[in-house]
Amino acid sequence: MAERTKARHDADELVYLPLGGAGEIGMNVYLYGCGPEQRRQWLMVDLGITFPEGEFDPGVDVILPDLRFIEEERQNLLGIVLTHAHEDHFGAVLDLWPRLKVPVYATPFTVGLLKAKMAENGVRLPIPIHKLPIGGRVTLGPFEIELVTMAHSIPEPNALAIRTPHGMVLHTGDWKIDATPVTGPPTDSARLDALGRAGIDVLVCDSTNAMREGISPSEREVASTLAKLVREAPRRVAITTFASNVGRVLAVAEAARAAGRRLVIAGRAMHRIIEVAKETGYLPRSLEVLDQREFEYQAAHEVVALCTGSQGESRAAMARIAEGTHPDIALGKDDLVIFSSRTIPGNEKSVGRIQNLLTRRGCRVLTDTDGLVHVTGHPRREELKRMYAWCRPRVAIPMHGEARHLAAHAELARAAGVPHVEVVYNGEMIRLAPGTPERIDEAPSGRLFRDGRLIVPSGEGPVRERRRLALVGIVVVSLVLSRQGEVLAEPEVAFDGVPNELADGEMLEDRVLDVVEGTLKGIKRERRRDAGLVTEAVRRAARAAVAEVWGKKPICKVLLTRI
Repeated sequence: MAERTKARHDADELVYLPLGGAGEIGMNVYLYGCGPEQRRQWLMVDLGITFPEGEFDPGVDVILPDLRFIEEERQNLLGIVLTHAHEDHFGAVLDLWPRLKVPVYATPFTVGLLKAKMAENGVRLPIPIHKLPIGGRVTLGPFEIELVTMAHSIPEPNALAIRTPHGMVLHTGDWKIDATPVTGPPTDSARLDALGRAGIDVLVCDSTNAMREGISPSEREVASTLAKLVREAPRRVAITTFASNVGRVLAVAEAARAAGRRLVIAGRAMHRIIEVAKETGYLPRSLEVLDQREFEYQAAHEVVALCTGSQGESRAAMARIAEGTHPDIALGKDDLVIFSSRTIPGNEKSVGRIQNLLTRRGCRVLTDTDGLVHVTGHPRREELKRMYAWCRPRVAIPMHGEARHLAAHAELARAAGVPHVEVVYNGEMIRLAPGTPERIDEAPSGRLFRDGRLIVPSGEGPVRERRRLALVGIVVVSLVLSRQGEVLAEPEVAFDGVPNELADGEMLEDRVLDVVEGTLKGIKRERRRDAGLVTEAVRRAARAAVAEVWGKKPICKVLLTRI
């Protein structure tokens, strides 16, 4: 047994380890390792974020992947290759790069957005960013990487053909088949087919829409629908979409121009995307847009507002418009609001709230359930079947999906005749080659929270305490004692998130104070010199008093002052 274990440790092999994006949609980060276990070199593909889920993550700004495993191996990490510039694929770079300090590789649009984010947020990091051309190649240690052009909902999405001494992996990134995208070329099916003929050993593939039948409609069809809606609208039109969807931005701009309307932009993220898209040639430099301050000066039938906030973000433009707190834009009776987006799971409540507020203002609200105002950027089942026909892999590994998406994708891959199909979740290390795929190890994986300017663990610390506060509130008791244990002032109590009046009209504060005073009297004076003993006894007593009449156990803090 010891000899077999040593032999495996010394074996030269290719391994795959997701630390995010496998078992969830979002927070994508995938590792490929090549070499013997003790001398393995690593390649990271993408480094993204996901977003907090409302009341489950109170006060959290964004959620980041836990990189403990690769942080310990960072001397063997050769670089990070970004497939495209969506936040769930590159949004964690600025926060987590200081823990890795390795080169970053991306195409021009992604590089432009990364640098724009750094400038906007005042971030000064010495990140060695290497700009790769469309269809370019780069060699990092044992990994020879070729970029393959795909279609998606942002400029320059790339699949990665990763050649290694143990065969080729095609990592698709996010993709769809769209013969008529508004910006950029369609998915390079000829190159995928050529790679398949040359021999793709492993296909690691997007699973987001693996449960949806058919083929995704084209972005050009959405552009046609938007043009018709804008042309026929009698009054103001406001459209909200993902800021990164440059094709959609261009479609809205063309719809406004065709209808003789002026285009107003509301939201910093939208302005940033437009500037980078102009610099990289995906939007014409002649595109004329107005700042939100110009909105009120436009006639109702001559304006289109393109706004951030399609996912119900509380600080985005559309939320503030719906609440009537936006400084420059107001909508009302018979104005048309189009949600040109699909609601991400977990955002339904916040999006629904905004749509209801707009409806109460008299606006006509349209969503993707009312017409073709949005299309997905991910492959449905017929598109996945075409990918397998092109690639003909020996091994298939679904990625970028929750468990149900991965399972549906795995079933499709088996039906397509793939000999080995493996469903791999975050933290599971699988040997891809040589031989048949096999799980060989586990690595720590999880989540970190960006909480203001700090990054904190998800399982402990302030966010965990805020979750408890949201459920049971807090009771704070203040005591003043002498060093000899004498009580020098009457105890005081303060509540937050706890009812103060009982069913019979008695004040809960009085009940807690009686219990606290009784507890202090029950502790002998000489023992009251022990601050720890006093605070714990009072904390337990106050908490029990509230629980007895309320049925819930609040967080209880005791502040002891010695004089």
